[in-house]
Amino acid sequence: MVDRESIYSASFPHSNVPITPPGLEAIYSACRRLYPDQPNPLQVTALVKYWLGGPDPLDYISMYSNPGDPARQIPPHWHYISFGLSDLHGDGRVHDGAGTDGPSGFGFELSMRLKREPEESNPPTWPAALMQALARYVFSSENVLCSGDHVSWHTPLDGSESRIQHMLMTEDAQLQPITTPFGIVNFIQIVGVCGEELKAAQHWNGPGVIELLRSKPTAGGPWLVTDMRRGETIFEIDPQLQERVDQGIEQEGSNLSGVSSRCTWDEPGDADYHSTYSDEDKENNRILQRERRGSHDSDRRQISEVESEQIKSTLKKGLSSTRLNEQCEKDTAENERHQHQSRKESFDSTTSSEGPTELIRTRVLESVHLKFNLEAGSLLPLALRGRLKHGRHFTFKSVLNDVAVTLVSPSVVGSIADEEHPFAAHGTWLQVLIADDFLQEMIEDLEELAYPNEIMCPKTFSWPERRLCITILANES
Repeated sequence: MVDRESIYSASFPHSNVPITPPGLEAIYSACRRLYPDQPNPLQVTALVKYWLGGPDPLDYISMYSNPGDPARQIPPHWHYISFGLSDLHGDGRVHDGAGTDGPSGFGFELSMRLKREPEESNPPTWPAALMQALARYVFSSENVLCSGDHVSWHTPLDGSESRIQHMLMTEDAQLQPITTPFGIVNFIQIVGVCGEELKAAQHWNGPGVIELLRSKPTAGGPWLVTDMRRGETIFEIDPQLQERVDQGIEQEGSNLSGVSSRCTWDEPGDADYHSTYSDEDKENNRILQRERRGSHDSDRRQISEVESEQIKSTLKKGLSSTRLNEQCEKDTAENERHQHQSRKESFDSTTSSEGPTELIRTRVLESVHLKFNLEAGSLLPLALRGRLKHGRHFTFKSVLNDVAVTLVSPSVVGSIADEEHPFAAHGTWLQVLIADDFLQEMIEDLEELAYPNEIMCPKTFSWPERRLCITILANES
């Protein structure tokens, strides 16, 4: 990553500033209550403020020295707190006003707790650069970060050789929500995690993994202090914790609604059909096909706005964060252009189609061939076991184009696919309904995908009687 420290200046706040903006003063007051002995903390300051054309949305990041709590095995650490995601000024220069009842600005500020090394007399400034990168994402995408969210970063947070390469979000351990003259501000704490812990949060849920981290002092403890020198995951510290994750997925399902991936789909032509299925399969499927053709498209129910927006929100928010770090490495102008574009594109392809959007209609497919690379295919068991089995949906969004595949259970209200017409497409967005009596069969047939290192690609799974075929390709394909 580009070294961002050169654009900051570390300085102490000056007392000769005529007026402290009300929103800024409200956060300062919360910090003073927590750190009454540190009225003038060291700050990292954006040299050119955002409203003056600067690249960094956060006006300041304050850095406090927290003594921890030895009795609870909470180590001394640096506590970083941002200023700028909420409305500091109230005059419209950055945020639109929302009043005192709603959120101030985006409704939150970031914090982070970093274990203080014995030799350190001053806090490292790299967490401030990390916060600015996250803030740029929030401003450009208009997607807020909430407790339970995860961010895939794919590189050590401090640029070292650390295993801590990703982030989970949770409420700050000490800073409670406050009400400012411009609305409510929550404090969302960044928690550095290993790849295995990120995967557990993706496959189960963020809050569940956060509680596991709280239970192990060396992995974060009660205040979730990030230790960049931590060399073991929580599952290496306590192997029984993996069982808790697996049980959580089985009992509660997964909060992962979709992923960016390499995926395609098509409706097999006659040549594909004859080469894939036996004569007996073909005859059975001809009967099914005639029955389906007896149903008119006019009888098809339309997708509900609620369900459509739910899935779109998943793609816009959850999936864009998977490539957050790659986007932050680009220059600011390109970053803003790219994020603005991706935010406006609907994954049902209506905006990118060459034809008029009103001509794109839902159509029923007789058969479907899905293709995933191995990385995406390895999530199919989770999608079936952790999502559809619990009456939910799961979406694969192509990183290469507008193609999307949503697997839905019969209980998903308003889906454009139903048990009579299990394959339905709107533009390049395909929905595949997995009937309850087919779900367990698929789970069992695809279970080997949970162990991707043992899969020889390409590998095809087919269910001729369901007119469904899935091919798993090597990742480089």
